This record gives sequence, structure tokens and C-alpha cells, in this order.
Amino acid sequence: MPRSVNSVASRNRRKKILKQAKGYFGRRKNVYTVAKNAVEKAMCYSYRDRKNKKRSFRGLWITRINAGARNHGLSYSQFMGKVKANNIELNRKVLADLAMNNPEAFKAIVEKVK
Repeated sequence: MPRSVNSVASRNRRKKILKQAKGYFGRRKNVYTVAKNAVEKAMCYSYRDRKNKKRSFRGLWITRINAGARNHGLSYSQFMGKVKANNIELNRKVLADLAMNNPEAFKAIVEKVK
């Protein structure tokens, strides 16, 4: 009896990888073995960078809060210490948005913690 190779499943598996490689440059988009390596590496990068995105946004928020606080004579650490001491339940994302887009509201928060 001849060996069954299940070409339907094999073709579908290869098509899935080539579909994920759509938009890549050169042989990475249409040669299965090259595309498989490229997609595998891209998946590793995407997993890693979902974590790094959170890290870099937090850094951006801290920079914006620091700039806003220094306009009112406080450093970032002094400001955040006073925010925590006064039980203000605003996270860094919201504080950074206020410092950037709504300086009057941020000034009110600074006056409240002083």
C-alpha cells in the first residue's frame, strides 16, 4: 500500500505561511523556505515588541509629566510623590495627556498637591 502524504494539509500549511509573508521583499514573499524563516523571526519580534511598546510609552508619559511639572517648579519625583500622598488616583497616561493637551487642568492638579 502506498504511503499517504496528505498533500491537502501540506499545501494549506504552506499557504498559511505565504499569506503571512505577504508584503515582504524579494524571495521572502514567495519562496516557502525563505518565507517560513522570515515569518518566524517576525513573530518573535512582534511578541518581544508588544512588551517593549508598553515600556517605551511609560517612558514617554514620564517625560511629558516631568516637563509639565518643571513648568510649575517641581521635579517629576517630587510631583509624583505628592500625587500619591494626596491620594489622587490618576495614572501616568492620564497625567501625561493632561500635561500635554490640557495645561490648565494639569496646573490645577499641581496647585492641589502643593
